[in-house]
Amino acid sequence: MSPKKFTSLSIMMFLEYFIWGAWYVTMGTYMMKNLDSSGIQVGTAYSALAIATMISPFFVGLIADRFFAAQKIMGILHLIGATLLFLATKISDNSVFFWVILGYSLVYMPTIALSNSIAFRQMTNPGKQFPWIRVFGTLGWIAAGLLIATLSIETTSSTFMMAAAVSATLGIFSFVLPDTAPTGKNITASKALGTDAFVLFKNKAYLIFFIAAILVCIPLSFYYGFANSFLNEAGMTDAAGKMILGQVSEAVFILAIPFLFNSIGVKKMLLLGMAAWILRYIAFAYGNAGDNLWMLYAGIILHGICYDFFFVTGYMYTEKKAGEKNKSAAQGLFTFATYGVGMLIGTWFSGIIVDKYSNAGAHDWFSIWMVPVVIAAVVLACFVLFFKEKDTKPLNP
Repeated sequence: MSPKKFTSLSIMMFLEYFIWGAWYVTMGTYMMKNLDSSGIQVGTAYSALAIATMISPFFVGLIADRFFAAQKIMGILHLIGATLLFLATKISDNSVFFWVILGYSLVYMPTIALSNSIAFRQMTNPGKQFPWIRVFGTLGWIAAGLLIATLSIETTSSTFMMAAAVSATLGIFSFVLPDTAPTGKNITASKALGTDAFVLFKNKAYLIFFIAAILVCIPLSFYYGFANSFLNEAGMTDAAGKMILGQVSEAVFILAIPFLFNSIGVKKMLLLGMAAWILRYIAFAYGNAGDNLWMLYAGIILHGICYDFFFVTGYMYTEKKAGEKNKSAAQGLFTFATYGVGMLIGTWFSGIIVDKYSNAGAHDWFSIWMVPVVIAAVVLACFVLFFKEKDTKPLNP
């Protein structure tokens, strides 16, 4: 790959994930402070991204990849997205706000797949080159958090304005990205969803893992939707900036996965990931900005183990079980089930729990955090009992 292509693709990834990190982390805090939103309303707003995740494979597979150059459709989507993010700052009604965020999510989520497609189609050795480009996405998310903390804007509409400005920038920049012509392939709806990978469910171990992955998204939803609000209420200053330690942790621990995957096995790695969820929320339940400030930091930093050791390992496990024939379908199905179905359930459920343990704007965070502790503990216990994986050989070599 030429240095020019590497530079343009790296900028693309940086801006792509800067946008997401700029508005997503602090949206719950913004809604509670400025829209007087309930937990259910915050959870519903976060469910928009889950809904979009379930719909975007059909858009990308059936329309974008088939008929349009990827960089052009991505540019158009980001320009529309910039308009919707700007519009979100002008709304004070929770119901209207949800529909705007849903509209934005529907145009943003396809750009994740499109950016990956643009990158992969320009590479001569994706296995070696993609990680070096994708890491700029993590750096973009971190940069967004640092900028929010530096400007002290995490409770204001400026986070959306910042995301809108970068979205417009990426929208324009997309038109000068390397040309990625449409494939012209006739993709069916079932293939876009990944139903070819249903054959994996014949393997009991994978079926148990798949169900566990959906259920683990419930604790994950508590973190994405309400951690920033909690940390602010707990007295942590510049919470959005401190939360980037989770992304730093994610980048560090992901380097250990290739070594651990083959040395300790997939089951122990998944168990470590689930155990980390329990420890994280116990740390949040007992943490505060006084004597137990270290527990708040521990809960944030555990994100690397929570996410990498379960979800990243899960993608690797899925690929090994699927084999070459069903690899793409299996990854699509896993994403649909976790970031779609699992997060949809989790965002709604977390909102209900937050409202249950809230009174006149005051939150009983100890009780709130103990709910995902119990859920993660039950999933872990069932996983220990029923997950009997003997190897990671593919079902369809």
